[in-house]
Amino acid sequence: MTRILSAVAWPYANGPRHIGHVAGFGVPSDVFSRHMRMAGHDVLMVSGTDEHGTPILVQAEQEGVSPQELADRYNRVIVEDLTQLGLTYDLFTRTTTRNHYAVVQEMFRTVHKNGYMIEQTTKGAISPSTGRTLPDRYIEGTCPICGYDGARGDQCDNCGNQLDAIELINPHSRINGEVPKFIETEHFFLDLPALSTALGQWLGTRTDWRPNVLKFSQNLLEDLRPRAMTRDIDWGIPVPLPGWEENGAKRLYVWFDAVIGYLSASVEWARRFGTGEEWQQWWGDPAAMQYYFMGKDNITFHSQIWPAELLAYDGLGDKGGAPGKFGKLQLPTEVVSSEYLTMEGKQFSSSRGVVIYVRDMLARYQPDALRYFIAVAGPESADSDFTWAEFKRRTNDELVAGWGNLVNRTANLVHKNFGEIPAAGELTELDRDLLAQTSAGFDTVGTAIAGQRQRAGINEAMRLVGEANRYLSEAAPWKLKEDRERQGTVLHTAAQAIGDLNTMLAPYLPHSAQAVHAAFGGTSAVAPQPRIDEVTDLDDPSRHYPIITGDYRLGETLAAWERSPVVAGTPVGPATPVFTKLDDGIVEEELDRLRSRA
Repeated sequence: MTRILSAVAWPYANGPRHIGHVAGFGVPSDVFSRHMRMAGHDVLMVSGTDEHGTPILVQAEQEGVSPQELADRYNRVIVEDLTQLGLTYDLFTRTTTRNHYAVVQEMFRTVHKNGYMIEQTTKGAISPSTGRTLPDRYIEGTCPICGYDGARGDQCDNCGNQLDAIELINPHSRINGEVPKFIETEHFFLDLPALSTALGQWLGTRTDWRPNVLKFSQNLLEDLRPRAMTRDIDWGIPVPLPGWEENGAKRLYVWFDAVIGYLSASVEWARRFGTGEEWQQWWGDPAAMQYYFMGKDNITFHSQIWPAELLAYDGLGDKGGAPGKFGKLQLPTEVVSSEYLTMEGKQFSSSRGVVIYVRDMLARYQPDALRYFIAVAGPESADSDFTWAEFKRRTNDELVAGWGNLVNRTANLVHKNFGEIPAAGELTELDRDLLAQTSAGFDTVGTAIAGQRQRAGINEAMRLVGEANRYLSEAAPWKLKEDRERQGTVLHTAAQAIGDLNTMLAPYLPHSAQAVHAAFGGTSAVAPQPRIDEVTDLDDPSRHYPIITGDYRLGETLAAWERSPVVAGTPVGPATPVFTKLDDGIVEEELDRLRSRA
């Protein structure tokens, strides 16, 4: 048993999340976490809504509400959507808790004490028409390095390089298009050059990452410069130093505080559900493993900024230093980044109507149909495109006609001919071959999931579904009414193979896994679902918010990653379809919805 931290990117709380978001951080992290729990590991899966920074402020102003009111609204929307999708967080919280503020400020104070937060004068942008600070993410222009037209004031998403807004060619405000005015301002910078040696040494040990993530991360080392970790903004966490803390116009950079959320959420989880110290087993133990899940636009912050913050906190850069009260914190084992999901050949864009939100998707389709599409056709290692035609095809041809048909016709044959799981007589070579293949699938599929090759894992599981369908067609139990023993043996074998396959598919398809288990008389829990709890802030009794949590105990609410022998004599009733077949008309119907929003 290994302790595994499953650290999942924090969705931003300025609006509902669309299916491209959950394709990057949501489904991949949940498939991994569910499997690792089933395999006997002690998993802590944490995340929450990211609620500071300029976009929250701008959106709140547009809607005429306070930033906290806006964050409260979308925090609840996101919590409800991710719960319905079946993401098994041990704690999904938020960055506006007093616990998070305290953990972030402790990190900053220690990094500063160790000498890695340096004060510098820089050029800050203001809006000429309003006189207000214009944060760098709201300034766009041409990248001076690669020439990309659409680079932001903090980085270029095309080449991945860190930028300052003043470096952009033809900079302009995303809010109103005006050219910003640059003035001098004081900020704290994370001294990345003083951490470059330690960062390089750590990255040099990360040889088994996805190649696209590792290469991108190594390229970041070539141009390390100090990076601003405070901002001229009045919405965020105060800078915890004398002379700064009282300054209402200076706050910590949202990306400094957001990545610390993995630690603060772990601390909150321990305080809510334990003695308050359990988090250290995932953060302080070198034997524990930490996996971070996100889309590729966040690689910089997880393979450079967050490890640099950890190294600085631990005192492991060129300037030395000592850890703070949290003790030495472990660096990521792996940064697991997915590429981009597009929709009907276009980038997701809420403003342009090229979008389908998670809530709308789950209101019309089964959650496992979306989870299946993301797993089998999502952007695991290359950009991929969601189309309604392909979603319908995958659902009907693979889930319904493949896996669903195998389950339904086998359960109906058992019910019609025996009413219960029949006993097996002597197995033939055909029977033994199928069971040997499904038995071997536990290792093949499990290894693929644990190695962040989830597409390979589900493809292998579905290949075995095809083998089981072929077995049933060849053995033809409906033709064996005169040979009850052989008929019973075939159906017992098919039921066992389905049980094996259901376990393998449970991390991918947890909602249907419970239905398949019940179709063959199973009454135990095999694939638990998360729940929403309404809680009070641990350090501020006036504040209340929803969290996602759940009971995922192996052997009690969760099936183990191994064959569970089917029990002869278990009653089996008439089967009902596990998956819903989609009508041909849904493709044009959904395309009409897209066109109407354009």
